[in-house]
Amino acid sequence: MGHKTLLSANSNNLVGGTSQYDPGEMAWLMGCTAITWIMIPGVGFFYSGVARSKSSLSLLMICLWTCAIVSFQWYLIGFSLCLSTKGNQIIGGLDHLFLTNTNQPYHGNPKIPTLLVSIWYGLFAAITPTIILGGIAERTRFLPTIVFIFFWTTFCFDVLTYWTWNQNGWTYVLGALDFGGGTPVHLSTGAAALAFAVMVGKRIDTSEKPPHNMTNVFLGTSFIWLGWLVANAGSGLSPNLRAVTVFVTTNISASMGGITWGIMDYIRHGRKWSALGFCTGSICGLVAITPASGYVSPSSSLVFGVVGSIICNFCVDLKPLLIRIEADDAFDVFCVHGIGGIVGNLLTGVFAQKSIAAVDGSIIEGGWLDGNWKQVGIQAIDTVAGMVWSFVVTVILLYVINKIPGLHLRADPKDENEGLDKAEMGQSVNEYVEEIRSAIEDCTTTRITVGSSDIVAFRKVEGHNNGEISKEKRHEDGNDEMAENVVETNL
Repeated sequence: MGHKTLLSANSNNLVGGTSQYDPGEMAWLMGCTAITWIMIPGVGFFYSGVARSKSSLSLLMICLWTCAIVSFQWYLIGFSLCLSTKGNQIIGGLDHLFLTNTNQPYHGNPKIPTLLVSIWYGLFAAITPTIILGGIAERTRFLPTIVFIFFWTTFCFDVLTYWTWNQNGWTYVLGALDFGGGTPVHLSTGAAALAFAVMVGKRIDTSEKPPHNMTNVFLGTSFIWLGWLVANAGSGLSPNLRAVTVFVTTNISASMGGITWGIMDYIRHGRKWSALGFCTGSICGLVAITPASGYVSPSSSLVFGVVGSIICNFCVDLKPLLIRIEADDAFDVFCVHGIGGIVGNLLTGVFAQKSIAAVDGSIIEGGWLDGNWKQVGIQAIDTVAGMVWSFVVTVILLYVINKIPGLHLRADPKDENEGLDKAEMGQSVNEYVEEIRSAIEDCTTTRITVGSSDIVAFRKVEGHNNGEISKEKRHEDGNDEMAENVVETNL
């Protein structure tokens, strides 16, 4: 990046003097920021595919709402609380309110402006609360959830981010290693999802249902994997050899996580290659490698993917126990992000190496591989502090919000049975599917238009259980042929 161009402008609080920035470095981080954004709809697609169809649209939309709400919060106060250089060991100062004083080069990389760094970390802030939504799916009201997300970002994510990445934060000073966000992103959301699940109560129907749309799950996983590669690689704020190493370690861990979970499900559950299992395992691998991605070698990253996936897989088996204690974590957020984050944080203390960090001039003491035996203990302190803070803050916020008139957390039983899409969004992700559902549940004759064809369906429910099984006689207009078969649905 030898060629440099002088970039300057004058506009209120954004830039007040002239600074010399590297266009290549700026282009790198701007590209990383844009690609990282795709993880937000990625989480939405993943959750909407796993959910029952009657509550899938609400999950998609609340992810985009989360992005919008947190983006405003970040502009208002979040960036200042996280990355102010004038704070104490607990929280940042207020010198960057409304993104003021962002005209100077960023202290961590003077080749890029602070304003660019603000939107980069702002995307981390926007993605993080979307993860929590999987733990409380299908029974939580939209408005109080949005209110919660604003204040949770302020009092939990911003605080943990300051501890982890700000040079004044106490866990940073302690020496905790977290390259990509193991504590502020994954441990925090795992603990928050568990706390939220307990506070809001379990779903009316906690029975396990297969995903209603595996295509959405596959698409969401693909977006998440792509965004995660870039999010981890961009965490060093510079395009260098260390960023290349992060690409490799992140991809290997995700790959091994998917392979490991897929094989385990094949052995343990009926000799079938589970698509959902592979997708879940790959995310476990991504979660586990996140704190270590810039500190470990490609060979070490294999361990993160395999061990993270194995432990998270067995944790999911404890879901019935969690439900019995009213912790209905619908999509296993605690097991995947909470437990996966614990595994990643602790393994970082074992496998972190000075030589990997030194590629871009960073200096660390390393982990057990370098003879630094205290690093696992430091990682454990960081892990416990992050999870406890998130759990306690989540419980307090939810207790207060639930007491405010009009902001009760739990959806009405009628709305939960009908589905949050119709109850709160006023529409469904697939309207014709809802017509089919009504026909099944009411046991009535209905005319359904699919494409250019009118299908008259006469349904008599046999052994009715939420419309899963019905006998169908179907007559398509313009065709005298009749067909009778058994229809299985997961509506």
